[in-house]
Amino acid sequence: MEKINAVITGVGGYVPDYVLTNEELSRLVDTNDEWIMTRIGVKERRILNEEGLGTSYMARKAAKQLMQKTNSDPESIDCVIVSTTTPDYHFPSTASIIIDKLGLKNAYAFDLQAACCGFLYAMETAANMIQSGRHKKIIVVGADKMSSMVDYYDRATCPIFGDGAAACMFEATTEDVGVMDSILRTDGKGLPFLHMKAGGSVCPPSYFTVDNKMHYLYQEGRTVFKYAVSYMSDVTEEIAKRNGLNKDNINWIVPHQANLRIIDAVASRLEVPREQVMINIQRYGNTSAGTLPLCLWDYEKHLKKGDNLIFTAFGAGFTWGAVYVKWGYDGNK
Repeated sequence: MEKINAVITGVGGYVPDYVLTNEELSRLVDTNDEWIMTRIGVKERRILNEEGLGTSYMARKAAKQLMQKTNSDPESIDCVIVSTTTPDYHFPSTASIIIDKLGLKNAYAFDLQAACCGFLYAMETAANMIQSGRHKKIIVVGADKMSSMVDYYDRATCPIFGDGAAACMFEATTEDVGVMDSILRTDGKGLPFLHMKAGGSVCPPSYFTVDNKMHYLYQEGRTVFKYAVSYMSDVTEEIAKRNGLNKDNINWIVPHQANLRIIDAVASRLEVPREQVMINIQRYGNTSAGTLPLCLWDYEKHLKKGDNLIFTAFGAGFTWGAVYVKWGYDGNK
């Protein structure tokens, strides 16, 4: 029996129309373009500011575009996995909302939460489901409305984040392409350094939590930066070595878009030139689970069948990892 691989066959994306520039941000909080660009690398970010719209709106826009691009019959979709930290509701799942909006009659759906590393975990989940032989087509979405948890009077965090979503179609193939290997890790050490203090079962919402701004993202930037550089660099080097990859045959690095200095450090470890690193942080900021698929959405036309891609990310928890993908189609066609 031939080995079944899981290959990405298309990418769809969506970012909101509203652009929050560094200049506008500087009128809200004590910051400026030079400070943000030097320390983070973000020039502008997209914000979903229409009332009543949440993560599912962006996710279904991305998934709908994906289905149109891949000419997919809604009845052929087996499953939808949405990676998000900003679901529309605690329950039901954001993925279930997408199922309804897109009329996917034969699919089941669930959300997967691993913060900024979520899309990596969802890729591995979808790949294993397809390799089992029990699924043929799975939509994997990375989507986050980070503006819903950002305090725009906190100069340390508000310049970093934006809103956006992108989706990939994963399909079964017997060709030697697709998800080839992965290394995924969690250590639990990150709780004190990156979290939302209230809103969960430990500290439910109350007047006190609202008055004390406990429903915003909290981050100790220096500590998170240090771990992100170390863990992402180490794991990309590890997955490259065990798959015989090096600067001569790695076509693209697809890094989480959290900080330009982190991205440069990872590329430097593998000695891969910046022109082979997918970077769009300057336009979107950190969209959490959305960053990796949004990179594919932006760079799709540059990808060729057989290209070696290393995805890597780092998020709250701490969670981190790397996935090696051999690309399955020419993106410019």
